[in-house]
Amino acid sequence: MKNNSSLGIYIHVPFCAAKCAYCDFYSLAGHPEQMDAYVRLLCQQLTRRAPQCTDYTVDTVYLGGGTPSLLGGARIARLLHTVQQQFCVAPDAEITVEANPDSMTDTFLSAARAAGANRLSMGIQSAHDSELRAMGRIHTFAQAQDAFLRARRAGFANLSVDLMYALPGQTASLLLESLHALLELEPEHVSCYGLTVEPDTPLGRSHPVLPDEDTQAELYLLLCSRLAQAGFEHYEISNFARAPHLRSRHNSRYWAQLPYLGFGPGAHADFGGMRTAVPRDLTAWLAGDAKPVCEDADIDRAAEYIMLSLRTADGWDACHYRTVFGRDPAPVARALDALPSDYIIQAGSRRHLTDRGFLVSNAIILAALDAAQSC
Repeated sequence: MKNNSSLGIYIHVPFCAAKCAYCDFYSLAGHPEQMDAYVRLLCQQLTRRAPQCTDYTVDTVYLGGGTPSLLGGARIARLLHTVQQQFCVAPDAEITVEANPDSMTDTFLSAARAAGANRLSMGIQSAHDSELRAMGRIHTFAQAQDAFLRARRAGFANLSVDLMYALPGQTASLLLESLHALLELEPEHVSCYGLTVEPDTPLGRSHPVLPDEDTQAELYLLLCSRLAQAGFEHYEISNFARAPHLRSRHNSRYWAQLPYLGFGPGAHADFGGMRTAVPRDLTAWLAGDAKPVCEDADIDRAAEYIMLSLRTADGWDACHYRTVFGRDPAPVARALDALPSDYIIQAGSRRHLTDRGFLVSNAIILAALDAAQSC
């Protein structure tokens, strides 16, 4: 049977060597026997699910976490081989593995590359060791540099790095030093995340003093400006790529509302018109007691399109809105066109936010949603 629809696969790896002070993702320390059991069950689930997906070609695979690189080369290879054996995977599929510098051994790098991984997303976060320690990171920047260069030697031609801003005590000069150091590595992709302090985290319980809103906005615009000068395309609020083909294809799938499967405790999926989530409980999952649960069945996909599209440089498309969802685009278009010109740009039937617009995107999205509901 011809495979005529694309599909993504997300695999959540819940293991971490240490919990970062700001992290609210599902992760926990794991021992080798537990990791082996996790990989064994995951491969069984992949094998069972594959027959339901024969009409699909998998063109993105993403191992996130947690810290997937902590699994080591042999376990990563087993997972990726199972995906490729059970599913129809496109020859040019983007296969991403999240990795932290402290667990990026040469064995992991060579095994992951040999098993088909062609993109790494590295959690570097800062070039200042004092900032890394404050965030609970267990690597130094020197280790990150070394890991990046070893990944290149292992054959990874597509490397993404994470950078955090709006950290306690961070100044513009400190942030630019980190950005400059990261750009010297010549990554293909940079993700910039403002620090969000979640209440039930070590950082949240310590009540840190963060830069005020004006300073956070200045830091964000500074990053946008310097990355543009360095030749990066700002294609989503937090993401920058050296060229359109170097965008994160898997994350772009989420923003475009395309189908994906999710495996592992804490994973989400959007497949067959149904949104599901796997409970965040490794023990129950390993025992077979953590079945995916259906999320809100009444998701307004048109409203979701407004929210997701306005996060991207492709923007909201009035023609797409009318054709796909059968909704009148005029009220949303009017709400967006009423914005200041330095917040939004119109190109044909599309409206997309500028860097300054991204800063106030939550308010803009709410206004667009209100307009959509008024008709």
